[in-house]
Amino acid sequence: MNSILPQTLERLIEELSRLPTIGRKTAQRLAFHIIRHSPPMAENLASAMTEAGARIRPCQQCFFLAEDELCSICKDQRRRPDIVCVVEDPFDVVAFEKAGAYDGLYHVLQGRISPLHGVMPEDLTISSLLERVAKAQPSIEEVILATSPTVDGDATALYLAEQLRGFRCRVTRIGVGVAIGSSLELADELTLRHALERRQDVE
Repeated sequence: MNSILPQTLERLIEELSRLPTIGRKTAQRLAFHIIRHSPPMAENLASAMTEAGARIRPCQQCFFLAEDELCSICKDQRRRPDIVCVVEDPFDVVAFEKAGAYDGLYHVLQGRISPLHGVMPEDLTISSLLERVAKAQPSIEEVILATSPTVDGDATALYLAEQLRGFRCRVTRIGVGVAIGSSLELADELTLRHALERRQDVE
């Protein structure tokens, strides 16, 4: 069935529907909203996306989002440099920061080990983490493994614990509280705070 919509509008809907969690109907509503408030909204949105795409890059130390070599967290002198919280995605950093229960540094893996989906350790920033801990010895006293409590998240944590076994630092895993099979970004602030407080040493 041919679309009754203009071709340029169809293209906008198609591109919006490529975004995560955005289906055809939602993309259509967003496109209509943008057109209804154009040209200012369309121009501002296009400018913001272009600028973000050109300027945002992974932090060279922790792989969170940054505009410079280091992100705002790594540059913050008030953060504790002796503790590193390892998470899967930038979303997880945002979730922990929103919870306000952590004042150390982070390391973003950019995913989790999942052989079923073709993601192996070398596809993540694991080697950078190990190099970072090795160079900082003995100043990094604890590495918190805060991967999601899923099959792949647990497997990633176990792999990291094994790789970190030879370093002189405490290796811990976030405690109970986050529902099994869920994503950290979906957990509420109190749950994340308790998960950090109840972290346990990895044997």
